[in-house]
Amino acid sequence: MTKPPHTEAPSAVPPLLNAAGDILSRYEVLFCDVWGVVHNGVVAFEGACAALSRFRREGGTVILVSNAPVPKARVANMLASRQVPRDAWDDIVSSGDIALTHVAERKFSKLYCIGPRDRDQALFKALDAASVPLDVAEAIICTGLNDDRHEAPEDYLPLLQAARGHGLPFVCANPDLVVDVGGTIYYCAGAIADLYQNMGGAVFWAGKPHLSAYETAHHRAEALRDTNVPREKTLVIGDAIRTDLKGAENFGCDALFVASGIHRHEAMDGTALSLEKLAALFPPGTPTALGAMVELVW
Repeated sequence: MTKPPHTEAPSAVPPLLNAAGDILSRYEVLFCDVWGVVHNGVVAFEGACAALSRFRREGGTVILVSNAPVPKARVANMLASRQVPRDAWDDIVSSGDIALTHVAERKFSKLYCIGPRDRDQALFKALDAASVPLDVAEAIICTGLNDDRHEAPEDYLPLLQAARGHGLPFVCANPDLVVDVGGTIYYCAGAIADLYQNMGGAVFWAGKPHLSAYETAHHRAEALRDTNVPREKTLVIGDAIRTDLKGAENFGCDALFVASGIHRHEAMDGTALSLEKLAALFPPGTPTALGAMVELVW
């Protein structure tokens, strides 16, 4: 019996783009990542902001979808402080708000909190639940490492093992594993949640790539446009394969990859995109995109 010919999975390497205007014009709604696409944690990217503003002027709707572990009002303040123009976006979906909604729906009244209280106070103040020691908590909520400059996720293993022993659910208010702040990489809440899930702990992921993020964004877009928005008319723009591109794949819509964000060392040679590096970054089976570009520009 003759064996069928071996067929490899199609290449996932996105084509290189210098401009996105032709692609953006095909869509009604953009779900755009914030950190790494709109700003770098320090200052806004002018080309990206101009492209988003033009998209809106031409009738499109821009929902910024952020894994920031704070309510959207705090995200809006951060955008303003980085000189992101207000006309670049219509609404914000934040992981912090998704986490707060989950806590309220589950009616948790006692939480063990992990994360820097000064940086993420907007979320902690918004909680109706009390902050309590681990042994009397109903769940853990985590916005990040308590000290991400000096700690690593593995430092939390003893605490996670104790939490697993109590059977505590873990609410991850930022599913990112790492974040790039002006060229320096810091661990995020997702890195701790990943350890807990690998130990068999129950984790609620409040954000990308999970459906909670883009389903929430889709509802917001339809409310703003006062009409149904087909998923084929929605484009995700992001810099992270694990969150943005995988989230787009999960939600069933197209994506555009910005290479100078979290994957810049894996995708670029200096300031230019590298086809060889992209091929290694996008092996067959990887969530793909309509195109890859250094920065978002029209």
